[in-house]
Amino acid sequence: MATEIERKFIVKGDFSADVFDAQRIVQGYICSEPGRTVRVRIRGEKGFLTIKGPSDEKGLSRYEFEQEVPLADAEQLLKLCEPGAIDKVRHLVRAGKHIWEVDVFHGANEGLVMAEIELASEDEVFEIPEWIGEEVSGDRRYYNSMLTKEPYTGWAKK
Repeated sequence: MATEIERKFIVKGDFSADVFDAQRIVQGYICSEPGRTVRVRIRGEKGFLTIKGPSDEKGLSRYEFEQEVPLADAEQLLKLCEPGAIDKVRHLVRAGKHIWEVDVFHGANEGLVMAEIELASEDEVFEIPEWIGEEVSGDRRYYNSMLTKEPYTGWAKK
């Protein structure tokens, strides 16, 4: 089984000078139950189906299965998804020996900018760029599946 180990942070500064690639991502969830998600994603001109298991206690590690699917199938699967969708542009930024994925959200999550780093182990050391802010790993509000149900633009209203 593949295990995804990632940490998430709020972006507090300008990262744009270090971007080496960017792609639009649209994704929805066929299932977003606690402990398991089934996601459909279109990234650029490719489709993906991803299944994720429950996170560990710290919210850093979980099972992940991802398979590329034909774009036309991904477009059809998006129509089967639960209400709400994620629309973002993912920017790739190198820092030290790692690549950070910086997501600039649009639509119902406009104004949210988050960075993720995937690691080989939970205690792996990594360089933290100056534009990285508060860590939000394990904070369920920032899970993409939750952002489809409780979008960022509505947080200030509560």
